Amino acid sequence: MTDYVLQVKDLHTEFTTDNGTVKAVNGVSFNLEKGKVLGIVGESGSGKSVTAYSIMQILAGNGNIASGEVLFKGEDITKFSEAQMASFRGRCCSIIFQDPMTSLNPVYTIGNQLEEAITLHTDKRGKDATARAIEMLELVGVNEPTKRVKQYPHELSGGMRQRVMIAMALACEPDILIADEPTTALDVTIQAQILELMQDLQKKLGMAIIMVTHDLGVIAEMCDEIIVMYGGRVCERGTADEIFYNPCHEYTKGLLRSIPGVHNMKERLIPIAGTPINVLNMPKGCAFCPRCDAAMKVCLTEMPEELLINENHKASCWQNVKKMMMEGGAAND
Repeated sequence: MTDYVLQVKDLHTEFTTDNGTVKAVNGVSFNLEKGKVLGIVGESGSGKSVTAYSIMQILAGNGNIASGEVLFKGEDITKFSEAQMASFRGRCCSIIFQDPMTSLNPVYTIGNQLEEAITLHTDKRGKDATARAIEMLELVGVNEPTKRVKQYPHELSGGMRQRVMIAMALACEPDILIADEPTTALDVTIQAQILELMQDLQKKLGMAIIMVTHDLGVIAEMCDEIIVMYGGRVCERGTADEIFYNPCHEYTKGLLRSIPGVHNMKERLIPIAGTPINVLNMPKGCAFCPRCDAAMKVCLTEMPEELLINENHKASCWQNVKKMMMEGGAAND
C-alpha cells in the first residue's frame, strides 16, 4: 500500500467579495507520498497558492473551504479546531512564503523569530532554543550564524533572508514543506542555490515537499510529479518526464513554449494569448477555452473529464478525446 502523507480530495475553496463568490479552487485532488516532491504550476490566479493556503488553513478572512477533504496521514484536518491547527502548522507542515522581507518581522532579530518558532512547537527553551536556531542557520548555509541571530532582516541580503525562512520552516522537522514561489524575488544565481539547498535538505531530512510556482523551468529537475492548474482546476498531472516531453493539454503546451531553452535560443518565445480567466465569470466548459487556438465547440459547453493518457499521466482536454476517436476510427478502417 502506498504511504501517502497528504491526500487532498475534491477541494473547493471560495472567497466572498462585493462582486460575488470567487471559486478560487474548484475540485482539486492529489496525493503526496512521503519523501516525494510535488510541483503545482500555473499562472497568477490559477489557484495554486490558494490550494497551499487551504492545506495550512491560513486563508484571508473572506475565504473558506466550501467542501472537500485534506487528509494528513489519514486524518481530515479541515475538521481540526484552531488549537489543533496551530499544532499542525510548523510541527507537521510548514510553509515558505514568496517574499521573505514581508514574512519576517522587521523589528525583531533573526534569532528572536527563529526561537519563537522553536519554543512554540518543541520543548526547547532559552539557551537550547538559541542553540537550535544557530544550528538551523548553519544547516541552510548561512555564514557566521552566531552573528546572524543578532541581526535584523534588513541587514541580510534577499538570498540570506530566504535561507532564514527555510531554517524557520524546518526548525521543527515537519513531515511536509510547502514552498510558495520560494525563488521569485531572487536573482538566477541565488535561485539555483536555494533550489539546490531544498533538494539537499529534502534528501537529508526525508520530508515531502509541495513546490508552488508559475515557472515550469524552475522545477524541471526537482519534482517527482507535476500538477498543472488553470482557473482553479487541475488540467494535467503526471511525472516530470511526461509533462515536459509529452504534454497533453493545450495550456501546458503553451507554458512550455514560453520557456527559453538551449534548443530555441534563436527563436522568438511564444506567449499564451489573451488574459487569465475571470474566476467570477467561469465558462461552462474548459476554463482555458477562450485562450486556446485548438478550441472546439464542445470546449465551450462541456467540462472535459480527466483522461488517463498512461499510468503516469492524466489530462483534461477534449483534444485527447478527439485524438483517441480518430485513432480508433483509423484502426477500424
